[in-house]
Amino acid sequence: MEAALAKVAEMQPPAQQIAGAKPGRRSRKETEEVVRYFLAKEGSSVEKPELGVEVPSEGEALIKAFQSKNGVIYTLLAYKAEAEMQEGSPTLVKRPIRK
Repeated sequence: MEAALAKVAEMQPPAQQIAGAKPGRRSRKETEEVVRYFLAKEGSSVEKPELGVEVPSEGEALIKAFQSKNGVIYTLLAYKAEAEMQEGSPTLVKRPIRK
């Protein structure tokens, strides 16, 4: 038991790294991903997906897809590539786009 606890303690990063947030970082609320739900367009396939009507929630998308001919829904996450300066060097990051 003690060996297992020692192993877990070794794997954890130092508390200093966990607690210290970088200044200028966006809050979690600002960077929250927004999932959008779409029914599959008539005639679309897995090889060539085409978005049909957007549906406001996952539950509603599932119900409407079940009632439709093909029963397929697509989820969409949109991001924007931005440059962020870290230690004097630009780094490309993705930022979620809000609807």
